Amino acid sequence: MSHGFELEGAAPSGLRRPRNATLAQLTRALDWVNRQVLRLAMLALVLTASVLTYSVLTRYFLKIGTDWQDEASVFMLVGAMFMCTAYVQSLRGHIGIEALATLLPASVNRARRLLVDIVSTLFCSFFSWKSWTLFYEAWSQGQTTSSSFAPPLWIPYSLMAVGMSLLTLQLLLQTATQLTGGEVAGDTA
Repeated sequence: MSHGFELEGAAPSGLRRPRNATLAQLTRALDWVNRQVLRLAMLALVLTASVLTYSVLTRYFLKIGTDWQDEASVFMLVGAMFMCTAYVQSLRGHIGIEALATLLPASVNRARRLLVDIVSTLFCSFFSWKSWTLFYEAWSQGQTTSSSFAPPLWIPYSLMAVGMSLLTLQLLLQTATQLTGGEVAGDTA
């Protein structure tokens, strides 16, 4: 298995830039958004750990039950996971099977990678659209969870929809980059 880092052309987008100037600007902008989202996701993970620790301590030492910690933690974890998918994709860090990549000639491997990016873009576009419809339904109908805490479901659905939309945009930019001449060494800004 591979995380894609060792594959030729799989450098983080901060180290390589599209040859096309417009795509390079869009990639730079999306890289900035991805870094900000990554910082928020790190904060969400720390908050999740804090909430769960608080819950355990209050239940064990003070015998006070909390009914909100599980859903708050799940919402933050869902948000952190979905919102960071575009950042991971910018590094080509999603786990892939390297058996084919190491056996195929470079030209065939580039075609395989382009095909995978196109199929992934189409799938993530569909997933984004369905996520936005879930968000809209939850928002317009005032849907909540069935617990006594009953937080609104539009919160995790919105995080899922935004995260999948960012991933779709990242895949679209990477696909367009491959179709317009590939990448060159770039700045680290």
